[in-house]
Amino acid sequence: MSGVLAGLLLGLGLFCIWWSTWPREAQPARAPREHRIIERLADDLAQAGYRGIGPVTLLGTCVLTFALVLLFVTAMTRVPAIALCFAAMAGWLPVLVVRVRARSRRAQLRELWPDAVDNVTSAVRAGMALPEALAQLSVRGPVELRPAFASFAEDYRTTGRFNDCLDRLKARLADPVGDRLVESLRIAREVGGSDLGSLLRTLSTFLREDARTRSELETRQSWTVNAARLAVAAPWIVLALLCTRPESVRAYDTAQGAVVLLVGAGVTVLAYRLMVRIGRLPDEDRVLR
Repeated sequence: MSGVLAGLLLGLGLFCIWWSTWPREAQPARAPREHRIIERLADDLAQAGYRGIGPVTLLGTCVLTFALVLLFVTAMTRVPAIALCFAAMAGWLPVLVVRVRARSRRAQLRELWPDAVDNVTSAVRAGMALPEALAQLSVRGPVELRPAFASFAEDYRTTGRFNDCLDRLKARLADPVGDRLVESLRIAREVGGSDLGSLLRTLSTFLREDARTRSELETRQSWTVNAARLAVAAPWIVLALLCTRPESVRAYDTAQGAVVLLVGAGVTVLAYRLMVRIGRLPDEDRVLR
């Protein structure tokens, strides 16, 4: 028995020695989940154009909306379970409005970025310096992008620090395409080279093809997504209409009624998330943040 144990210990030691000879890949540090949520909300607010609103203010608005709707529906129906369901929907509404607007503006900017890249390409070919090529977008670029590049031009005139101004420009735009353009110009500024014009023309062509493909796919899928949204919202619209007659919703003021509402809310959330995952094209992440 002691010989078997000694053999196991010897084999385990040899295995540990062998295992230690293989280099371990460093795992990228991931930010805590709450930080990622705040970061995503900040990006959504910037992309939606709400510059003066921060993530904390948005979350505070959600909490305030939740409380107000909870009190109002409870006073109107005297059924806490129904009030809680509608309060949860209302509390999520500010975030939903911001994300819908951000998604709409991303789709709009997706059509405008090729023109902005073409303007930068023309400016570079005309002999302008990279800061001047970006600054002129505040006058010649697409209207929706002009405020961000006007702020960049003002920052550069004030500080003269190109890299710092690019970082602030990326934060204002909060857009994956803007990140790629900014990093391309940063590399060109640091290492030089004669291929910047070719790189920008290739980027412009790729952006146009991507925008055209996405537009075709979204057009084909829009009716499916809208029908799914209507199917998810229909039961709650009916429940809201029933709430206008308090005697019609007394059945939900019981334990069984609360369970029915809880199960219905869970199925609704699950169905909506599944519909979004299946029917919507994935948004491009900001990998060059």
